[in-house]
Amino acid sequence: MVHIQDLSLAFGRQVLFERLDLTLLPNEWVCLLGCSGVGKSTLLRLIAGLEAQGKVQGNIIFHPNIRVTWLPQKDTLYPWLSIIDNVQLENVLFGNKSAKTTLQAKALLEQVGMSEHLHKSCAQLSGGQKQRVAIARALVGKPTILLCDEATSALDPNTTTQIIDLLRSLQKKLKLTVVMITHQMEVVKSICNKVAVMEEGEIVEEGSLVEVFSDPHSSITKEFREKTLYRKEAVKLAEKNQRNLYELTFIGEKANDPAIMDLVRKFPVEVSILFGNIEILSGTPFGTLTVDIKGKAQDIEEALRYLRGRDIRVEALGVLGKTDASEGAEKPDDADSERGEGTLGETEREGKEDGNGVVE
Repeated sequence: MVHIQDLSLAFGRQVLFERLDLTLLPNEWVCLLGCSGVGKSTLLRLIAGLEAQGKVQGNIIFHPNIRVTWLPQKDTLYPWLSIIDNVQLENVLFGNKSAKTTLQAKALLEQVGMSEHLHKSCAQLSGGQKQRVAIARALVGKPTILLCDEATSALDPNTTTQIIDLLRSLQKKLKLTVVMITHQMEVVKSICNKVAVMEEGEIVEEGSLVEVFSDPHSSITKEFREKTLYRKEAVKLAEKNQRNLYELTFIGEKANDPAIMDLVRKFPVEVSILFGNIEILSGTPFGTLTVDIKGKAQDIEEALRYLRGRDIRVEALGVLGKTDASEGAEKPDDADSERGEGTLGETEREGKEDGNGVVE
């Protein structure tokens, strides 16, 4: 639908983009993420044809019959005009207002739930109502691509949910491609089926929401995992107790997998669940468990291999920071073994092991 190829933008000596690539496909909902100042809004303005400053190189290729519209962050409605005249603003300004354009504006306002307020002025509206009117106006030209620049950032949580539900409904009904800039992670989790992460003028991560957040590489996606999945707390706990903990990730149907129950039945290990969390990312369950697994190194290694064989992602957290179970467990040296000191830095008390080699 739209292909951005080798896009570079510079303002004098300041380079904002350098050889940026991004493809927008039909019916996608793409969230553009990144810290403030990395050029997200400028990129949207370039796609919309609104950015004329700076030195631009590269290509933005539009397939035939592509129509782009813009939903800005700030309120751009005219407070002295009625709602219906704001929706048909172009026709009002150029003297082309007619019964036909008024009827079209009414139909759009009905779609966004504002049909009862047609003749109110925008000064009488709440923030959420103003945004509904702005959405109706953005749809006047029957667009195929809707660009949203933090369209919900000024709204309270309840109104944000209502606007997102409205946009989701319109996107499905009108078969829109939506590109949204947002810093609200609840918005990202609820609607996006694709994310593109910008850092230092480049797209550093791109893919489905689950793919990117299950294996994060950029600072913003790593921060998301740390905040929502209690990773920082888990690492602190591991460091305090001088042992490795393991983070298990369950995606999709695996969130219902009784893997831990099966694990303790099959292997002579003890499992303590320290943290647990489940998110719904674009309709897909995404769960994590932070666990402490006690036992002998070989048993732990086999248990973790068993989990991986069930398509459960396993990552070691804490002091040693190893992802391999055999490396993540501290193996006793010969002297320690003679003194009765066992694996994982714990002391085995003679005569206190059960028949499976698990320390009681």
